[in-house]
Amino acid sequence: MELPFAEPYKIKVVEPLRRSTREEREAWIRESSYNLFKLRSEQVFIDLLTDSGTSAMSHNQWSEIMLGDESYAGSSSFFKLKEVINNLLGLPLFVPTHQGRAAENLLFSAMLKKGDLVPGNAHFDTTKGHIEFRKATAVDCTIDEASDTSLYHPFKGNIDLGKLEQVFRNNPRKKIPLCLITITCNTSGGQPVSMKNIREVSNLCQKYGIPVFFDAARFAENAYFIKTREKEYAQKGIRDIVMEMFSCVDGATMSGKKDAIVNIGGFLACRDKVLFDRISMYCILYEGYLTYGGLAGRDLAAMAQGLLEGCEFDYLESRVRQVEYLGSLLRGYGVPIQEPTGGHAVFVDARKMLPHIPREEFQAQSLAVELYLEGGVRGVEIGALLADRDPASRENRYPRLELLRLAIPRRVYTSNHIEYVAACLGNIYERRDKIRSGLKIVKEAPIMRHFTVELERC
Repeated sequence: MELPFAEPYKIKVVEPLRRSTREEREAWIRESSYNLFKLRSEQVFIDLLTDSGTSAMSHNQWSEIMLGDESYAGSSSFFKLKEVINNLLGLPLFVPTHQGRAAENLLFSAMLKKGDLVPGNAHFDTTKGHIEFRKATAVDCTIDEASDTSLYHPFKGNIDLGKLEQVFRNNPRKKIPLCLITITCNTSGGQPVSMKNIREVSNLCQKYGIPVFFDAARFAENAYFIKTREKEYAQKGIRDIVMEMFSCVDGATMSGKKDAIVNIGGFLACRDKVLFDRISMYCILYEGYLTYGGLAGRDLAAMAQGLLEGCEFDYLESRVRQVEYLGSLLRGYGVPIQEPTGGHAVFVDARKMLPHIPREEFQAQSLAVELYLEGGVRGVEIGALLADRDPASRENRYPRLELLRLAIPRRVYTSNHIEYVAACLGNIYERRDKIRSGLKIVKEAPIMRHFTVELERC
């Protein structure tokens, strides 16, 4: 008999969860203006809003918390993290930041100006927000296959080289300060980018003299998919794959709250000393001195340990298998999802789930609300609300994909939790035709509105 798969860890501490009633949830979501970000954590039974900063740290990481050096300057915890980043990613220059969007702020402050273009593969919300806040434009060059949720493609995060080169040919070099590759690509469904595509994009950028950077929040998960889906890398270790990936780029932003498995932290790393000096100025201005960057020493130490643990194959296999398990259960219920499942989340195709709800009534947000009402499960919309308004016309943008993301925190939930989530969506799928109306905006911020938007029933 083949032995079943088992998680490569055991549970040491538990946190009680309270099950609410549907009547309570109906009141809570109404009071929160149908915005799941505004719910209190105790009003949520299973929280799949994000995998960012919500994971469980290991006993070794908690040990590093106790060993943290809280010196304002020259902290030994900083040098521990610096050594890990250099040895693991091959990037010699870095500054810590309090999270990924802070690293984006430093990078774009140093490199971006009004009117610039930043091509890449489906920039995520904070990335696009930082770009558009500076009156620049994020250009999506993702392959077309990514927009067909039923199509199996092993690397739906890939950049279309033809689209990218068209951007390079049609615009002056001075208007394109960098190209950004998001690994894995969150907006298209947590989909990986192949090593072949990373190399091809890097070579094309070199041809046009354009630096290329990673949004590396989930770089280890991307390396896992390269190992398991690109035949020539099947026998390579995760760390060898990671080093090869980063050898193709000039630098990276990183939210440590994902693949470094910490609750807070990030960094910006690069090779160019001139660029690094500019970044350093902004780091001191926005984040703090260069050896703490808005973090306590204990957080730097925990992130160093987490980066190493995040590159362990057994951990990654367990992580991705849990995501795959949720995807397989949803398929069994008939729920349409982005195929194949990605590294950190399952993405439900809200356009196929609720085709009778107009796009102007925010299908994915409507589905997210239904999931919360059904079982107290909090997901997040990756669709028209997140896409925001066009900066020039102020009209709503309707992306090709309208998705409900179920992001699974690392080392937190059991198979029973996963089965519960799937059953909730299965129930919604059975009664989907009875969901007759969506949501409309009552109040919104001018940028990144989905975090604070207020909605009501249509």
